[in-house]
Amino acid sequence: MTTFHIPGMHCGGCRATVRKTIHAIDPDAKIAFDNEARQIVLDSRAETAKVQAALTAAGYPATPLSPV
Repeated sequence: MTTFHIPGMHCGGCRATVRKTIHAIDPDAKIAFDNEARQIVLDSRAETAKVQAALTAAGYPATPLSPV
């Protein structure tokens, strides 16, 4: 599991785009959202760098904070 900080994630629409982007890479990914902290905890088989690149391409640059 990896925690990502996504400063551009402000609303439900943002959350939906983040979910869709990650599920395009790994349909089985589990995502826990913390809207207040603008973070997600991701449980996925996808490589962190691949997820980060996909989120950036979708307009939501993300910084991995820590593996959990």
